[in-house]
Amino acid sequence: MKKKKFRLVDAILGTVCLTLVCESVMPTAAIGNTQYFWWIFLLIAFCLPYGMITAELGTAYPSEGGMYDWVKRAFGPKWAGRVAWNYWVNFPLWISSLAVAVTDIFAGMIGIELNIWVLLAIQLAYIWLVTFLGTKRIGESKTIVNLGTAFKVFLLLGIGCLGIYAFIKTGHSANPITSVRDLFPTLDFESISFISIIIFNFMGFEVVGTWVDDMENPKKQIPKALIFGGLLMAIFYILPATGFNIALPANENWIGAGAEIVVEVFESLFRSVGMSESLSRLLIIVCGYMFIYTFIANIASWSFGVNEVAKYAAEDGSLPKAFADTNKEGVPYKAAIINGIVATLICVGSIIASLISENFSSSFSLFFKLSWITLLIGYAPMFLAFIKLRKTEPNTKRPYKMPGSNGMVKFAAILAFVVLVAGIVFTLFGDFTIDYMKEYIPLYVGVLASFILEEIFVARIKTKKAK
Repeated sequence: MKKKKFRLVDAILGTVCLTLVCESVMPTAAIGNTQYFWWIFLLIAFCLPYGMITAELGTAYPSEGGMYDWVKRAFGPKWAGRVAWNYWVNFPLWISSLAVAVTDIFAGMIGIELNIWVLLAIQLAYIWLVTFLGTKRIGESKTIVNLGTAFKVFLLLGIGCLGIYAFIKTGHSANPITSVRDLFPTLDFESISFISIIIFNFMGFEVVGTWVDDMENPKKQIPKALIFGGLLMAIFYILPATGFNIALPANENWIGAGAEIVVEVFESLFRSVGMSESLSRLLIIVCGYMFIYTFIANIASWSFGVNEVAKYAAEDGSLPKAFADTNKEGVPYKAAIINGIVATLICVGSIIASLISENFSSSFSLFFKLSWITLLIGYAPMFLAFIKLRKTEPNTKRPYKMPGSNGMVKFAAILAFVVLVAGIVFTLFGDFTIDYMKEYIPLYVGVLASFILEEIFVARIKTKKAK
């Protein structure tokens, strides 16, 4: 039977829709005009080597465990356990961050300050709705995910196009570009910390490697897929971030900021194009509900994949056995419930902390930062595993092999690793002043707590030779 031709453009569009998340636009916009430099630099220094490395590993060592298995093969079960922990723990942190974003947008839409217990009730309703969806197979949530994707594209392109139209009409931008120098960053700690935001937006792009068997010429198609897919991802983030920067002055507080900023952006852009107040208010409400819907679709689309990896790691002894329990549909439902419980504890804890300290309510947004930091930490060992497996298992069949000499390939892998680690470090320490560190105490506590729990689980893993 003739092999069905694989339409690469369909696969790339599907990947972009999966990895494109509305809440990442605010941190990207916080970079300001220098974001254009960072997107180009990181597309070359990180995205391309990252994509080609995962494509090679995914085709040479195909498995449900993905990078968990690659790291285990290279460095043993304990390092694989660390990957599994960080890959999983970012997910309930992400859920809790979106729960807060839902209440921020809802409060901004109706224009009133909600009682703290009403906020908590809405957050818990969101958490347990997405937890319920996480106990179902992705096919059962297909309509939710597809509609969410349509809303994402509409909202993000809408912000970008509305911003450009407002600029053409008024000639005004809140962040004007007066010279080429405005596009280049200053190489200080704070500026370098922004790279983790863009790296986070690229994460998940490795799925391209799973399509090799359906490609007619993977050696040519995969590099093209990575280049055009990366460019498309950049456009989908840069366009709405440009709309943000036309509407409001770029502010580093947008990183993990409350999603009420989205409402402010829409209000500013609607005013700029001369829209009536009544129509503006109606559209803000409609767009607000669409944003909230995308937050539901985001978790629905990721739940099954994240929980499957957690199940795989639990069966291998790297996570508690409860993660491996499945329902009659074969879904790791207990992993979903654990996610819901952890996210609930985070939200309840933040409410209690806000009652004790008035300053904590603004600090809670740092959980979004903690989410992406733990995810990036989970990816870091993969690059070193790639270098080691290239050296120790040179005879393994590789349907796709990263082009270039061994020295060039090793350099690209090390460069991507260094860029990733630099992003993590400078996100944690964007400044070494006492005032800065005091502001980020919740983040440091979260990272330390995650590390301690990770090492407790890793200590229980039995060391045995990887298969």
